[in-house]
This record gives sequence, structure tokens and C-alpha cells, in this order.
Amino acid sequence: MKSNLIDKLKSRKAVIGIVGLGYVGLPLTLRYCEIGYKVIGFDIDQNKIDILKRGESYIEHIPAGSIKKAVAASFEPTADFSRAAEVDALILCVPTPLNKYREPDLSFVLDTVESLVPYLHSDMVVSLESTTYPGTTDEELKPRIEARGLTVGRDIFLVFSPEREDPGNQKFSTQTIPKVCGGHTPDCLQAGLALYGNVIDKVVPVSSTRAAELTKLLENIHRSVNIGLVNEMKIVADKMGIDIHEVIRAAATKPFGFVPYYPGPGIGGHCIPIDPFYLTWKAREYGMHTRFIELAGEINSSMPDYVVSKVADGLNSRKKSINGSKILILGIAYKKNVDDMRESPSVFLMERLRDLGASISYSDPHIPVFPKMRQHQFSLSSVPLTAENIAGFDCVLLATDHDKFDYEIIRTSAQLLVDCRGKFQETASHIVKA
Repeated sequence: MKSNLIDKLKSRKAVIGIVGLGYVGLPLTLRYCEIGYKVIGFDIDQNKIDILKRGESYIEHIPAGSIKKAVAASFEPTADFSRAAEVDALILCVPTPLNKYREPDLSFVLDTVESLVPYLHSDMVVSLESTTYPGTTDEELKPRIEARGLTVGRDIFLVFSPEREDPGNQKFSTQTIPKVCGGHTPDCLQAGLALYGNVIDKVVPVSSTRAAELTKLLENIHRSVNIGLVNEMKIVADKMGIDIHEVIRAAATKPFGFVPYYPGPGIGGHCIPIDPFYLTWKAREYGMHTRFIELAGEINSSMPDYVVSKVADGLNSRKKSINGSKILILGIAYKKNVDDMRESPSVFLMERLRDLGASISYSDPHIPVFPKMRQHQFSLSSVPLTAENIAGFDCVLLATDHDKFDYEIIRTSAQLLVDCRGKFQETASHIVKA
């Protein structure tokens, strides 16, 4: 059976099912369509399905033209999970958040698998791309799949291949980012390599699903720890009256042994604030305490409070308090030049300042209206960045340094400017570096 499946995948005659049409699943869908596969896209959000059927996009960096082209060719978006019976491959791209106790929440993955199990069949490959702890694929997915009466490695093939998306990065695409893939058995791995071999320029095989799961966590823990280090260095440098951004620029001239990381008001996105805690949780099963990871998490999660203290200091120097001040937040996406707000530190800043009595507004060219979020509520729309508007605020806080901002107008119009991103290098009485 494996040879039949691999032949269909390599010849592009296989039907690909992608579950979860967000920042990971939708670009992957478009890539499969681009090279001639038929794709059925699954999502529980009927609004998303309707938007895609109209050939429109709900993700800023994915143009509507790409959606229209895919729908016209071979892409069928649907909320009907029974259509999984029609596909030869299922790729799961659903969220893996943390619960309120900062423990892994696999409910999206497990609910999705339970919904799909009745429609699984022989000669199929199932790939999980959602970031998770080592052991999830073989401990959680395999038993549920085999409850269908299918033997993994003989009837059906199970792999883990972690997503590697960087929204807004023009240098890399779904096609060009190397893809790690681990199978539950050697035959599973061969099916996984065939699944991705035509769509990704380089597929990197590893020995097991657990190795692939840990690879993804290591990538993001590496970033979290280094960001935590540079955030701590920022606080130390500030106490010493040194500009950390000047230091980073100087250190980055070393052609070996140093990789620049940059401080900010915290960390955001769907990976860095969340993924390290998947490993800290799983490590406890083995009696291990991941001190580096947890320390970095503590530092990074404390950064919004540090920024608020700098806002308070800046206002205090002008005989004002946060309570009653009008504060404009510049940039509420978690990183520059995208419309993605997941785990954005800007939102935590807004909440802390609001709770201290400030009147909060925001400006973000990528997010015209503050969206509905599970844990954060603001009834706000983006404020136009005119000189008059900027001058009307007691404090302007640069949280996310989008390229579309007019930094000269910001610099010359703000009464008080708190810079979390090192965008303003000069020393001025109205600029506070945070």
C-alpha cells in the first residue's frame, strides 16, 4: 500500500487535505495548488470558508489574487470534515496554545483528530504540523488513529513535520524554508518525504516523530532564551546609561561567534511565548527542571511592566501621572509589517496602562480595527498618524516599529515619546528609551 500512496504523491495525483486555514495552513494550501495538487481545505470557521470561496483573503500578506487562482484551479475550502474520506493525505495545522496554568492545551489537535477518525482509510498519510511536546504524535494521535482499525506503519502512515512560517519575511517562503520530517516508522517517513518532496525545496528527515517535535521546540527556545538575555542586558545597560542598541550594532560587526538579537516590550506570536513551556511541562515527567527556559520566560514576560515603568517615569518628569493621561500605542501587531496580533506584547501594555487609569488609543496601518480576541477586549479603531493627532497625546509609545510609520512626524510632534524598539537613536529631552 505504501508504494501506491508514494506513487500518487510523487505524481501529484494525490488529493491533499489541509486542516486549519490560518497563517500556516493557508500558505501551505496555496503552495500545493501552485504545483498542481488538488487540495481540500478544512476549517471550523464558516466565515473563513465563505471568504475563501469568494476568492478573498483574510491574511494581509497573502494576496486575494493567490486565493482566486487556487480556487479556480483545484482548491475547495469546506467546513465539512466528512470530506476527509476523499483525501490521500491529511496535514493538521491547528493551534496548540497554553491553558491558564501555562500548560499545553492539545484540545484543538485532539478534537480535530476525533472529528477526522471516522473518515480515515487505508493508504493515507497523516502529518501533524502543530508545535507540541515530544511524544504527542505517538502517544496521542497514534492510539486514536488505530482505534479506527488501521495499523500505523502498515495501513496508514503517521508523521510529524513542524511548521516553519515567518509572516512578513520576504526572504523566505513556504517553498524555500527547509522542512523537517519524522515518521513513526521508516515507512511512515518515506510517505512523509513523498508528501512534502514536491512542494518544499529541501526536506530534512529525522529519525522519529519525537526528534522532529523536539527540533521545533529547540528552534523557538533558542530564540526565547536569546531574546530574554538581550532584554535583561537592555535593563542593565539602561541603569548604566548605555544605549543597548548601539552596543548590539557594534557587537554585530564581529563576523563570527555573535548573532544579534534585539530587545523589545516582550515577545509575541504563536511560537516564542508558548512553545518553550511545552518542553518545560514535558520535562517534569522526566524529573527535569528547565531553568534556562523558565528564566527566559520570566524575563520576557516581565518586559511590559518594565516599559510601563518607563512611561510612568517619563510622565512624572512632566508632572503628570499615567492616571488621566492620553497614551497612543504605535503598533499592536506582535512584529513589524504584519497584521498578526497573537500574544502581542502591545496588547498587554494597553491593558496595564488602561488599568492604571490611562485613556488608550492605538495606531497600526495593518490593523484598522481592534479585532475580537478571546482574552483581550478593546473597542478601538486605528488613529490616523497626523502631526495634530500625535501632539494631542500626553505620551506616544512605540511598541511595534512598522515600516509604514512616518517616524519624522512622530519624532517632531510627540510631547513624550517612549521608544521600545531603538528606532530613535538621538538623545532628546522628550524621548525615553525603553
